[in-house]
Amino acid sequence: MADDDHAPISVQQAKLLFAPWKTAPALVLAVSGGPDSLALMWLAARWRRAAPRGPRLIAVTVDHGLRVEAAREARDVKRLARTLDVPHRTLRWTGPKPKTGLPAAARAARYRLLARAARASGATHILTAHTRDDQAETLLMRMLRGSGIAGLAAMARESEREGAWLARPLLDIPKSRLVATLGKAKIAFADDPTNRDVSFTRPRLRALMPALAEEGGDSRNLARLASRLARANAAIEVLADGAERYLALRDRDDAARFGFDAGAFAGLPEEIRLRLLKRAIDRAGHEGPAELGKLEALLAVLDNAIAGGERQTRLKQTLAGAAISLTEGRIHVSPAPPRRGSRA
Repeated sequence: MADDDHAPISVQQAKLLFAPWKTAPALVLAVSGGPDSLALMWLAARWRRAAPRGPRLIAVTVDHGLRVEAAREARDVKRLARTLDVPHRTLRWTGPKPKTGLPAAARAARYRLLARAARASGATHILTAHTRDDQAETLLMRMLRGSGIAGLAAMARESEREGAWLARPLLDIPKSRLVATLGKAKIAFADDPTNRDVSFTRPRLRALMPALAEEGGDSRNLARLASRLARANAAIEVLADGAERYLALRDRDDAARFGFDAGAFAGLPEEIRLRLLKRAIDRAGHEGPAELGKLEALLAVLDNAIAGGERQTRLKQTLAGAAISLTEGRIHVSPAPPRRGSRA
């Protein structure tokens, strides 16, 4: 098994990796110049050449303007893309950069630019080179932040962002296999020093991985845990769907605002109640997704009020731009008025 983790990826294996997207009209490949994304482009190009029909490929490099080497690396990607007959574009993140939260801001800018490129090229999906190693690191980061089951499921094979679908065909592949693939093809790759900058969380966790692996916490086992949590999360979502339909049937007389009977709501398991509350708040709110910790605090307040047993109990709370009220034994969730001084 260890030897497999260092074996180059064959054309046949690449065919299986990219098969889910073979009917797409076009695919944007997110290519930075590092080993993972260069291997993604190399493998996708070989897969596409071997297919009689298939999607157009467009390689896109985002230059964040944070390192002087980035422009040269983008040119190197362009040269390799040309040899692979893959059109290439370089997009730049312009404007001021934040002094704090830079990795998150850079990531958001990257996906925004990639989604724009996908729309311009008629691509339905953006393929990224996230690997099994990335999945393991993501799980650890979210675990340390106290994420719930949905967060601990880490990255999905497909997810929606900025109006486009992100696809991760290499999510089960270790980085070592991608490096071996480039080595066999004699393709050089860039080394981004920020990947080792321990002033950021992910590189610090990456430095811990060898010690964790000695205790059994290698990327294979951590990614397996994320997969199992994703499976559990999917099952709970099905149960939440059923609970939402059940509550809706009881509320046909209340079409004006989203709401449900407080007694029926209180009889559901806590995890289901949390998810239903989050769904309602995210639909009605205008300040982004509700945070789990704040949802838990709100649910505790609601549960205490419902447990009082008085139908005259009244409660009003706001969260994430939504107004949540308990009146006469019913919970209502509706858009909250904009905060004073906020833009409409």
